Amino acid sequence: MPILVCGSLAFDTTIVLNEKLKLQPSQEADAFGNTNFDLYFMVPDLRREFGGCAGNIAYNLNLLNKEALPMGTVGADFGLYAHWLDKQRISRDCIREMEHSYTAQSYIVHDMDDNKLTAFHPGAMNFSHYNRVPTHLLVELAVIAPDGDNGMRMHAQQLVQTGIPFLFYPGYSLAQTFGEDILSFIEQSSWMVIHEEDLEFIRAETGLTEQQLAQRVRALVINRGERGAVVFSAGVEYQVPGYTPKHIFDESGCDDAFCAGLLYGLANDIDWETTGRIASLMWGIKAEHHGTQQHTFSLNSFKNLFKDTYGYALIS
Repeated sequence: MPILVCGSLAFDTTIVLNEKLKLQPSQEADAFGNTNFDLYFMVPDLRREFGGCAGNIAYNLNLLNKEALPMGTVGADFGLYAHWLDKQRISRDCIREMEHSYTAQSYIVHDMDDNKLTAFHPGAMNFSHYNRVPTHLLVELAVIAPDGDNGMRMHAQQLVQTGIPFLFYPGYSLAQTFGEDILSFIEQSSWMVIHEEDLEFIRAETGLTEQQLAQRVRALVINRGERGAVVFSAGVEYQVPGYTPKHIFDESGCDDAFCAGLLYGLANDIDWETTGRIASLMWGIKAEHHGTQQHTFSLNSFKNLFKDTYGYALIS
């Protein structure tokens, strides 16, 4: 059965500069004495790629030969992305187009000092609550990834009502979307994955330690990037070793790949020590490539790399 992936679908535009980002003040002040700034730079390298958490997770699950149903709201400009999903044989049955909206857009500017300027337009993502969890499809589990605020809340309620267990992956939306109601959302989920950088926020908002949070879910997974992961489940703490990429070219989308690895392990009923290793390996493979959906591999090659990295075979 497929995995339902609730989250955003977006176009990512990446601009790479061969100079430093800088503000150049104009020579003239306005009538009130204020000096405006004029920011100008040449763009030698520009990439427009397919992204969004739902799209990225579904793409990574597809690489692992696991069927995914990305569920999100998109705009009238979604055509190229739709063609890409069709080419990858990823279902669009749960994607809803919203008229008079753009698909979510992310614009990221990198300079020579690795400074980053990001602008994000949510567009059709703001209407994700109009897209309901399907009840006519057989789904074994789901994930709620960053999406429109109301949509994330409604989809959690709908999954609970339909009895579909889900992984809560708040990602970048954690502080902005949930705030004080984070604990109630956690208690609706079956599993939760967060990046270690978000631990302080979680502790501050809930007043709970990682071990105490883990008692509210079947498992709490702390993503530590190339340093692996920590998994708390059934009173046991697992320290999962990471995978060191040959080169880290781009960390965008790495956490989505990590999430896909967890879902693969859950869907195949794999133990947490191995599931954490699958997720960490997915993180590292993605980091070795630019873009969020540019890496590719066969399941057999993934299993071979898993054995070379961790010293034992991945059976499932």
